[in-house]
Amino acid sequence: MSQFYRDSLQLDETLERMQQGTVMRKVKSKSWKKQRYFKLQDDCMTVWYKSKKTGNTKYTFSISDVETVREGHQSEVLQSLAEEFPPEHCLTIVFHGRRGNLDLIASSPEEAQCWVRGLRRLVEIVTKMDQQEKMDQYPSADKNKDGRMSFQEVRQLLRMMNMEMNEDHALRLFQMADRSESGTLEGEEFVLFYKALTQRDDVLGVFQAFSQDGKKLTLLELVDFLQQEQLEGENTQEFAMELIARYEPSESARARHVLSLDGFLLYLCSPEGAIFNPAHGPLCQDMTQPLCHYFISSSHNTYLLEDQLLGQSSVEGYIRALKRGCRCLEVDCWDGPGGEPVVYHGHTFTSKIPFKDVLSTLGQYAFQASDYPIILSLENHCGPEQQHLMAQHLKGILGERLLTAPLDARDPTQLPSPEELRGRIILKGKRAESLAHSPSGQPDEAPEGEASEDDDGPEAEEESLSQEAKRKLSAHGPSSRPSWCSRCRRLWPSALPPGSDLLGPLQKSQAKELSDCIVYCHSVPFRGFQPALAHRRPYETASLPEAKARKLIKEAGNEFVRHTARQLTRIYPSGLRTDSSNYDPQEMWNVGCQLVALNVQTAGVEMDLCDGLFRQNARCGYVLKPAFLRDAGTAFDPNNPRSRGPMCHCLVSPQVISGQQLPKVAGSKASAIVDPLVRVEIHGVPTDQARQETQAIDNNGFNPHWGETLRFKVHVPELALVRFVVEDYDKASRNDFVGQFTLPFASIKSGYRHVHLLSKDGTAIPPSSLFIHVQITELPYPE
Repeated sequence: MSQFYRDSLQLDETLERMQQGTVMRKVKSKSWKKQRYFKLQDDCMTVWYKSKKTGNTKYTFSISDVETVREGHQSEVLQSLAEEFPPEHCLTIVFHGRRGNLDLIASSPEEAQCWVRGLRRLVEIVTKMDQQEKMDQYPSADKNKDGRMSFQEVRQLLRMMNMEMNEDHALRLFQMADRSESGTLEGEEFVLFYKALTQRDDVLGVFQAFSQDGKKLTLLELVDFLQQEQLEGENTQEFAMELIARYEPSESARARHVLSLDGFLLYLCSPEGAIFNPAHGPLCQDMTQPLCHYFISSSHNTYLLEDQLLGQSSVEGYIRALKRGCRCLEVDCWDGPGGEPVVYHGHTFTSKIPFKDVLSTLGQYAFQASDYPIILSLENHCGPEQQHLMAQHLKGILGERLLTAPLDARDPTQLPSPEELRGRIILKGKRAESLAHSPSGQPDEAPEGEASEDDDGPEAEEESLSQEAKRKLSAHGPSSRPSWCSRCRRLWPSALPPGSDLLGPLQKSQAKELSDCIVYCHSVPFRGFQPALAHRRPYETASLPEAKARKLIKEAGNEFVRHTARQLTRIYPSGLRTDSSNYDPQEMWNVGCQLVALNVQTAGVEMDLCDGLFRQNARCGYVLKPAFLRDAGTAFDPNNPRSRGPMCHCLVSPQVISGQQLPKVAGSKASAIVDPLVRVEIHGVPTDQARQETQAIDNNGFNPHWGETLRFKVHVPELALVRFVVEDYDKASRNDFVGQFTLPFASIKSGYRHVHLLSKDGTAIPPSSLFIHVQITELPYPE
């Protein structure tokens, strides 16, 4: 246990009771409630639990994996048991990333409060721990718990740390640290061993290149480094003073305004030494332009946690999307039992949740991660009666946050800005009649029926249904074989035949009370760029399937860009993506599409790109588009980079120097050591799409060294994203994912930088990082 952790803990009655253990019910559904024995381990970093009956299998989770702890009926499962168990007995443990929640029921309010208070306290402490303090937990390799580590225990420690070190070298380090010559390491001896193990020769070389005596950087030497290598701009001396004050551990060195090697390393591992420009972290963009001038973080079928056919629908989908900054959420509403509308993926076997529960969740979590507006994309399949109830729920639960009239009674001839709409929820959907104030001052004609959102057009083929989807459907019996509906051009389980009454008419009558709630995002069919230009109705929003969008990008790229400069356009995944996979969002952003809806529940490169783009601007879910995507008269076409105008393109040369404490591959054996390689990917306009990778390093995930320089030309840097990926090389099969980090090209800092890696779920995995050097050179286009 680290000194910081030990000092912060001060074991009290709560933690002691947790270490003694508690029997609680683990709950998965109304019928699945099992007793489990939960116990906080002595390290106060791990909780394990096991079946009270068998006691054989033990499951564990780390305190660092816990995001928050909720009290009471704060999950759908616990809400369904509200009549059986009072809220003061219930708690929900929420984990980082996409890991499922843990719902628990204690035998008494006191036991529930014990675990709620204790876990919250431990999570707060772990959150404040720095990388070094987290690494101090490694002496768990001390098998016999005698406070000393033998050489064999040290070798086990190295394997835990993902490193296969030469035995002779490991023995030399061990003997050097064993000052008592006892054959074991204890206390300060282990600290000495750890320091020798983690010595950064790569950083030492950079330090000595700017230090005259090789022991410290004077203020002027640090300024030289910041100006020459890090390309820091104005007020460099003031910035250097701040770095010394913040990162130099020696009080005497701080007083002399010098930076030691330890302080230099702390700076390079800090946010100021990271590849992502810290100036782009807070809110830093103009938020007063029309909504159509922004990329907006968007989710598809937000209610689903899994696949599109059999997956669970849950309000947790909305909570997770909102927490990661999504500002456009989707709600598919259908007539439900008891007169209450429900949300689910219609005509599939996905579960259903009440519409009012979705709104209650939205009311609670809407503006926790960002206070900029939410667009609620409403796909309405309800009859008039339940539409009336939907309108009542929207107004009653969301209250004044729901926008039901143009701002200040203005004509909606131009979309308002995110700043003007702060704290408001906007409905996107079809209207039964025109807006009260059309641009012409006259009522618009009601649009013809719009095909279902899941229309993929004639490109879709029944044979494309994935084998996995067919397997899942066939598990529900032979009547579940999917069939192709020529009317709506969608695959349906034949147990719900497309011609049945369940499908209903393509266009249901719209209740006026619900229709009147739709102001700035009026869903209309896409009839082409020229008709949209002729009508000039910026409040109209078209939704396009990915295949149709690709076709338009290829055939009319510049028209597409001009269209999105004037009004919102939403892109959604193919109806054939029944596994909730995602399309490449980059090609949609290249033409300025604002609402590029992704299946947020599915990890992968597509979500990495989405998280990378929206990492900037306080993660508020809105990113201002480049100027050439906001100009309705632009000549830009992503298929022709020169159409951007006479601007420079860039040569970027990342040198991948080394890696630090890379994680093991998930699910691998304890003895497995990774063979890491690094791949750098450029995602942007077609000309800029590129990837290069280093050689693999055998058996070293702890401190691998590459020293390889990669080179890329980037023609449209304003649209480019850069993705750093670490994989475990396997010559016999596909490489395994280790970690990644994605950021906008415009947010890259030059010089010596650390890339702090993220897991497949997008959560931090400290202290895993890459040490790189980045050089960016502007190149003029030849005449």
